[in-house]
Amino acid sequence: MAVWDDLVGQDRVAAQLSAAARDADALVTAASEAGGGPVGEPVASSKMTHAWLFTGPPGSGRATVARAFAAALQCVSPDRALGGIPGCGFCDGCHTALVGTHADVEVVRTDMLTIGVKETRELVRRAQLSPAGGRWQVIVMEDADRLTEGAGNVLLKAVEEPAPRTVWLLCAPSLEDVLPTIRSRCRLLTLRTPPVDAVADILVRRDGIDPEVAASAARATQGHIGRARRLATDERARARRAAVLKLPLRVDDVGGCLKAAQELVDAAAEDAKQVAEEVDAKETEELRAALGAAAGTGGRLPRGTAGAMKDLQDRQKRRATRTQRDSLDLALTDLTAFYRDVLALQLGSQVALANTDVRDALERLASGSKPERTLRRIEAITACRQALDRNVAPLLAVEAMTMALRAG
Repeated sequence: MAVWDDLVGQDRVAAQLSAAARDADALVTAASEAGGGPVGEPVASSKMTHAWLFTGPPGSGRATVARAFAAALQCVSPDRALGGIPGCGFCDGCHTALVGTHADVEVVRTDMLTIGVKETRELVRRAQLSPAGGRWQVIVMEDADRLTEGAGNVLLKAVEEPAPRTVWLLCAPSLEDVLPTIRSRCRLLTLRTPPVDAVADILVRRDGIDPEVAASAARATQGHIGRARRLATDERARARRAAVLKLPLRVDDVGGCLKAAQELVDAAAEDAKQVAEEVDAKETEELRAALGAAAGTGGRLPRGTAGAMKDLQDRQKRRATRTQRDSLDLALTDLTAFYRDVLALQLGSQVALANTDVRDALERLASGSKPERTLRRIEAITACRQALDRNVAPLLAVEAMTMALRAG
């Protein structure tokens, strides 16, 4: 299976990256035949460049595309010499890049709210090194939109003046999420939301999910690959979505609004707590062992190591904050899709509904209000998401939204 096979609904992007990988392979091969000298600058007609920016809506597969391209750049299949396209998916270079063990492919993702200057400087230092054994040194930054301004400025110089065999692959939802100085030095590839049928197909083919369940999950998430997989495989995710979709019928009075808001925030906090229980204890134990906590001493740490433990605890708190925010945002996305379906019914649109499993509720709201009111409700959800982005207290933001859903 070629590395491009998992790029759902991105045929145009796959074709462009295949051409770039072929030109990149030619550059390294030419340098090797010339005695192992540095890779030359790509000519103007080359499809290859040293910095790429992948943008697209959530669920479009930005990180999947970047990792597939990273694998193709490391491909060592003998077929390349016979005119084949790099990215076979089977050779050692492709396989190790895809599973995350290739020495020359660094994948950067964060479960924190931001990526800071310190982490970025470490990446820039790594980017100056020659490949340890692969064909390119590849840095995949899955959350380039989370770079602080200072971190972005640190990254800028590395993108402006890349090492001869280093490639930066940055991922962000949109151009506006990346510093103008950085995006102007990257080659842009914009991904689209994959078709629902294509998402359902890959859930069946790759994950072995029942076709009916896969189709329902793909439709409910409107082509968001990661969410569709989670909805199809995680009973808790299905239960949370079902609870969220009941909210529009529970905001008839002030008491109902406030109760619904509290339950939504509590559910997000519970998500964060579950992640903490799964990850924090293991991280803490591993760090204590690394710091030399002596057995038989009650786990007492050596002197001078308390700062490292506090740093870990601070990171864990920031991760919990992001997990809660992401969980709330997912609930708000489901709510938006619900009211979009209501609007489609009110306008007599022929578009396929996302939430056919709650069609009775959709029709009840559609017949009981006008399109203008539905639009105001959608605007209230958007305003809540923006308030959360500005670090407004979650309960306050969600209460304001539920009141607007009632009065809207």
